[in-house]
Amino acid sequence: MKLIDALDRWLAQAPARLSGIEPAPTLEIFGRVEDVGDGIAWISGLPETRLDEILLFDGGVRGMAVDLSPERAGCFLLGGETPVKAGSRVRATGAVVRVPVGQSLLGRVIDPIGNPLDEGAPIAAQRMDPIDRAAPPIIDRDLVTQPLYTGLTVIDAMFPIGRGQRELIIGDRSTGKSAIGIDTIINQRDSDVLSVYVAIGQRASAVRQAIEAVRSYGAFERCVFVVADADSAPGLQWLAPYAGMSIAEYFRDRGGHALIVIDDLTKHAAVHRELALLLRQAPGREAYPGDIFYIHARLLERAAKLSEKRGGGSLTALPIAETQSGNLSAYIPTNLISITDGQICLDSKLMYAGHHPAVDVGKSVSRVGGKTQAPAMRELAEPLRLAYAQFLELETFARFGTITDDRTRRAIEHGRRLRAMLRQAQYSPRPLQVQIAQLLALKENIVDRVALERMPAFIARLPQWLSAQAAGAAETLVRRGELDQSIAAAFVAAIDSLAAEITEEGAGPKADGTPV
Repeated sequence: MKLIDALDRWLAQAPARLSGIEPAPTLEIFGRVEDVGDGIAWISGLPETRLDEILLFDGGVRGMAVDLSPERAGCFLLGGETPVKAGSRVRATGAVVRVPVGQSLLGRVIDPIGNPLDEGAPIAAQRMDPIDRAAPPIIDRDLVTQPLYTGLTVIDAMFPIGRGQRELIIGDRSTGKSAIGIDTIINQRDSDVLSVYVAIGQRASAVRQAIEAVRSYGAFERCVFVVADADSAPGLQWLAPYAGMSIAEYFRDRGGHALIVIDDLTKHAAVHRELALLLRQAPGREAYPGDIFYIHARLLERAAKLSEKRGGGSLTALPIAETQSGNLSAYIPTNLISITDGQICLDSKLMYAGHHPAVDVGKSVSRVGGKTQAPAMRELAEPLRLAYAQFLELETFARFGTITDDRTRRAIEHGRRLRAMLRQAQYSPRPLQVQIAQLLALKENIVDRVALERMPAFIARLPQWLSAQAAGAAETLVRRGELDQSIAAAFVAAIDSLAAEITEEGAGPKADGTPV
């Protein structure tokens, strides 16, 4: 009886509830899948489909329209293709691909369309931004004058990077390209730079290792990871760098500073070629489609330093590219070198010789960052590259045993200590004051009396030694960026005492067994 009474009351109130509803027609356009396979679906019956429009298939799979013709449309599948088959129904949404952006993404791992991959809560985005946006025009840009420190002495001293710059990291497989990008992200733990790491076609284990490294050594809560690993759909791998760029642009456009590491664009180019050939687009050089240069140029041009009228934010891009046998003249490497503002070249021979990071000083260059260096760094690093090149040449001739004079011998020994100073373990970026102290020790020849085998101990103890012996001078240096006489004197005294202690420890006991 209670149920009948409740039903009667609901029916009595129904006219009042329905009176405020105005029926209106809705239009939904459906098409059919003609063919599907290898991450590509061909659709018919949707003549009004727009470029980059989201298409919704039965089963919830989404696609992005990228090839349009009067008869049919080709699209990337953004997910598994198991529920999609020939004859399936597909619906046009009228919306372009968008990615969630905002502060809520910090500390999260997501896929290129915003789905969480870290078993966390769904992303609560501030807004949804399109993945493809025009680069800031020239009138809205400003000069690149602020440094972005990587924490790697060889890069910060010789090939500095500025906020808003695009610096390519290029080298053969397993030469430490990703390690440089991860170390740069870790070094931003005490800065005001937010980091976005984009993994394209990487092994899941490698991506997991990168995430755990940032979680252990960096500020994970200030980073966003956009992951489309090797098991992801080709369409998601293609979207990944664009999604990462849109996420980073959100922070830049609000006046902040952002860093994006794209790992790597060689795999992105291979995915683009794969999808283009499946879409029956005409192949060009090395079977890449003719627009491969355009898509990477349009992507990387979005990294910029904005003018004060636009908020003064910056977006720095560190794209990564892989070479084969050190061939920098291959198609994709030459494209990326011409697009970016410099390149950090890594050499496999240096890597095998145990020199980490394996930066090839002769082939690397930064076309912008030299103007961003702190005055102290610029003063000490200016002669460094030439001195290192001269040392390498002298060392080559010394192998033949033809150099016997003391001056040349001292130059070679000094160069070996310079090379040892530029070696750096992974996950251990060095702050500015430590790098300045290293360069000052080289300039004043303090390290020349430290035995070569004791150099790792000298470098390892230098940060704590500076904090104990010259903390005030180090703080002033970081704040001002200039190396005046008082700071230099304090640093030289601290470095000299450390060199003396390291030398004394390395001397060992005397012949009679008593300590030195």
